Amino acid sequence: MDHEEPATAVLRYTAFSADPAGGNPAGVVLDASGLDGAAMLGIAAGLGYSETAFLTAPPEGLGAGPGRGFTVRYYSPKAEVPFCGHATVAAAIALGERIGPGELLFDTRAGVVPVTVAADGDGLTATLTSVEPKTEDVDPADLAEALAALDWPAEDLDPAIGPRIAYAGARHLVLGAATRARLADLAYDFDRLEALMRRLDLTTVQLVHREAETVFHVRDPFPVGGVVEDPATGAAAAAFGAYAREAGLVPQDAVLTLHQGDDMGRPGVLTVSFREGDSRVRVSGTGTRIAE
Repeated sequence: MDHEEPATAVLRYTAFSADPAGGNPAGVVLDASGLDGAAMLGIAAGLGYSETAFLTAPPEGLGAGPGRGFTVRYYSPKAEVPFCGHATVAAAIALGERIGPGELLFDTRAGVVPVTVAADGDGLTATLTSVEPKTEDVDPADLAEALAALDWPAEDLDPAIGPRIAYAGARHLVLGAATRARLADLAYDFDRLEALMRRLDLTTVQLVHREAETVFHVRDPFPVGGVVEDPATGAAAAAFGAYAREAGLVPQDAVLTLHQGDDMGRPGVLTVSFREGDSRVRVSGTGTRIAE
């Protein structure tokens, strides 16, 4: 593949799929040093993907090897967000194709995110390590408003996956769907859910259905980003992984498989893993260039 385009070009990659028609598309600008926030927002809005990653030189003392550390800002079509998992994977794959596999450090608004790019027979895989995760209770009134906006009766929730706000770089409301059919039927009040999410500083609502002990299907409404749904959401996957381990839903050393995008016609797979003695969460996925 020819990678001779200028570093200032707006690249298009999909994350969490080796198929350009699957996963979650993201924009990547490898050299955004000449862009201010308004210009970045304008590029993200014009591109129309749920997120675009803009890379510039790292701060002093980041500790990455030469040419392997970056400051990264993420923009949806409507606003800047502190962290985005799929755009991190997309940017890491783009860098891996140009400077080779290995370790990267991304300095984000949420904190420093290490990323490992590895090559295998099918291409490149990127694994990000989240910032320190945390979870918090959901106010019953806020839960009721979320369910009303989604048009979900309370009895459609999975009692084994209790409602929770989870964070691993961005805040997500986790709701468990009792059936796969409930998860597949998503038709929500965009404005009403957006208003609630803005009040609670949520990036997405992560809707989860459990298929097996370590296999889940997920969907992520993203009205605050200006899109109805995110096809594959790495930040939410990290947040959900932290919640699932903390709540004892999965073993402490589990490897989780999250299927996302199937109901949108853009299937993707996110792998969530943990390490003993490390509370941070790792999210892995493949990625590939989208032809112009």
